[in-house]
Amino acid sequence: MINKIGFNTEKYLDAQIKKIFERVSKFDKLYLEFGGKLRYDNHASRVLPGYLVDTKVRMLKQLSPQMEIVHCISAKDIEGRKVRRDFGLTYEDQIIKDITDLAEIGLPVSAVVINRFSGEWSALKFKQRLENWGYPVYIGYEIPNYLTDLDKVLSDDGYGKPEYVTTKKKIVVVTAPGPGSGKMSFSMSQIYNDRKNGINSGFAKFETFPIWNLKLEHPVNIAYEAATADLNDYNMVDPFHLAEYGVIAINYNRDIENFSILKRLIEKMVGPNDPLANYKSPTDMGVNMAKEGIVDDEVCCIAAKDEVARRYFRYNRDFVEGNTGRDTLNRIENVMAKLNVKPDDRRVVMPARDAAKDAEKRKNEGKGYKGIFCGAAIEITIGHKKKIVTGKNSPLMHAESAALLNAVKEFVGLEEGALLISPLVIESLVRLKRTFGRSTACLDVKEVLDALAASAVNDVRARKCVDALIQFKGCEMHTTHLMNNGDEIPLIQLGINVTTDARIPLPTF
Repeated sequence: MINKIGFNTEKYLDAQIKKIFERVSKFDKLYLEFGGKLRYDNHASRVLPGYLVDTKVRMLKQLSPQMEIVHCISAKDIEGRKVRRDFGLTYEDQIIKDITDLAEIGLPVSAVVINRFSGEWSALKFKQRLENWGYPVYIGYEIPNYLTDLDKVLSDDGYGKPEYVTTKKKIVVVTAPGPGSGKMSFSMSQIYNDRKNGINSGFAKFETFPIWNLKLEHPVNIAYEAATADLNDYNMVDPFHLAEYGVIAINYNRDIENFSILKRLIEKMVGPNDPLANYKSPTDMGVNMAKEGIVDDEVCCIAAKDEVARRYFRYNRDFVEGNTGRDTLNRIENVMAKLNVKPDDRRVVMPARDAAKDAEKRKNEGKGYKGIFCGAAIEITIGHKKKIVTGKNSPLMHAESAALLNAVKEFVGLEEGALLISPLVIESLVRLKRTFGRSTACLDVKEVLDALAASAVNDVRARKCVDALIQFKGCEMHTTHLMNNGDEIPLIQLGINVTTDARIPLPTF
């Protein structure tokens, strides 16, 4: 079957850019808070099939003659070594990656702002690190009684205290490696200081999800709840928008909860006829036009349900590793119940578990296996048909390695037992592992890919398999056990959507 498209990126970009320029026209300068991931929006590409992962970058390039970028990060997240799961990077390393990636495509970052600073040594170290590389860094301070003492907030000891970032362009995109990084407080602080200097700057929010003009119970919006279950975010009908316009609009709880305070701050800061004072609801602040790109709602609904199942496995893994609590699992289970989604609805789950059972049978047949037995399954597309290929662990390979090799043989039309990796290369790898004191000779995905690349120098079939690796992008995969970095990181780099049952992989061979 052909992968169906539910979203038209070009149609969406036309509507989105027009909306942003319409908002920009109301102010001397616009601080545009960018929610979600700036460059690789994998969540959007999964729940809106046809949404390209570089859509936001394409948008920024069209805005770039009038735009600059400011990156925000919380000192608390630097101190806590907070990690982004998709790339396995800490927030500070993610910022460095973003700065480097954006510079390579002609979108330089003007400044980095460390918010919520209250003397954290690790934040100062990060500041020095960036400055040594030539990046300007500014400090934003924690404001005591932020939600209650509005007079203090709107003073030189409140919004006036952070170091002011001089910007040159009409649009200032404010981004961050994750939520809670202080994008809003930075923008409001800049507006406070701009207004004192006669610059009528304004603020708007760009967030793809939730999609304000889809229904509250729409699977795409519910998938956003799944994506933020660890933050206790949930979607709501915007009561301010309903009261003002009689129109149902969907927003999320934190924006709705904070709007009353924000509205009072804005009213104290500007006059009643100011465009900034025309924001009557959290939805008014947004410039989200994602619905304009949806061309097949049914396709997006199916994709959103698949994403909810993926998120369940992510949070279950976080729970096993001690990175989240039982309350997060309860929330994701409640989200799943809204859509009647079950974990094993994910098509690769049961085949992976069956592969692990098959490995267990081999032990019982006297094959010398011991410990935990692991299975992996990948769903690939051959021509117009989907096929699930499995792998199980053995004395030679991890289950993920076996599944990957079996799948790439399918891509190039090789028989199941075809030998792709030179025995001499395997022998050399095993000997190297023994030299480093590794207790097992079992090859993980990185080692198998390295061995395949080495074998491709002299083997035409191995070379074809290396060339075929690009076909894994967007494939679905499941494993029965926690993966090490040598398995997980290469799978992510190949663009595979991988989930796990998160069983603890005790020594096997």
